[in-house]
Amino acid sequence: MIKLGIAGVCGKMGRRIFELAAHDPDFELTLALEKKGTPAIGKEAGKLKISSSPDGMFLIDVLVDFTVPEATETNLDYAAKYKKALILGTTGLSDTQIKKVEEVARVVPVVFSPNMAIGVNVLFTVLPEIARKLGPDYSIEVIEAHHKTKKDAPSGTAKKIVEILKEASGRQVPAHSIRLGDIVGDHTVIFCGNSERIEIKHQAHSRDLFALGALKAAKWVLGKPAGLYSMQDVLK
Repeated sequence: MIKLGIAGVCGKMGRRIFELAAHDPDFELTLALEKKGTPAIGKEAGKLKISSSPDGMFLIDVLVDFTVPEATETNLDYAAKYKKALILGTTGLSDTQIKKVEEVARVVPVVFSPNMAIGVNVLFTVLPEIARKLGPDYSIEVIEAHHKTKKDAPSGTAKKIVEILKEASGRQVPAHSIRLGDIVGDHTVIFCGNSERIEIKHQAHSRDLFALGALKAAKWVLGKPAGLYSMQDVLK
């Protein structure tokens, strides 16, 4: 059984990961972590008490972090100090923070992905082939839409798609962001020639697909050597 810790357990993603893990016989929830000052500190989450102390890191095998960049910096320190595997889904990290992720991955195994949905990671795999086969006669643009409270734009997923397409096509690919209502996450890639258009779209209907991807990664990473991994590695 995998002893699981969840950072940001009171957030939308953290709470759902906690709920799904609680019903998965492969996991034992042993740490519910939140930042200092959170009103929920000391309250119960299942059989656990929500804590701001990293002392509970001794009890876990894997830490899952879907928080915010500032909190992730602290959680990276915890993972390195206590030598615990890390599943990292936080987006909006700066170049300096990404460098820190890479440094911690020299000490512990880290699965780092802007999007842990299985379908999105399949999309990452097929887009380069489409871009190469269509060639320079087709313009490419990316449109992403999320809920109005999402802070980073473009989304981490859109940035990854742009990076993949830029490498495959050798061209800059514009990305456009929409922030409306309660949209969970939509990503559309448009390939447009003079007489035809191809649109490839991924829509997230629920945060569960991200949470389930994170839990799949948590099962996969256990026992892996230190290193920086992606969901592509998990799905191989």
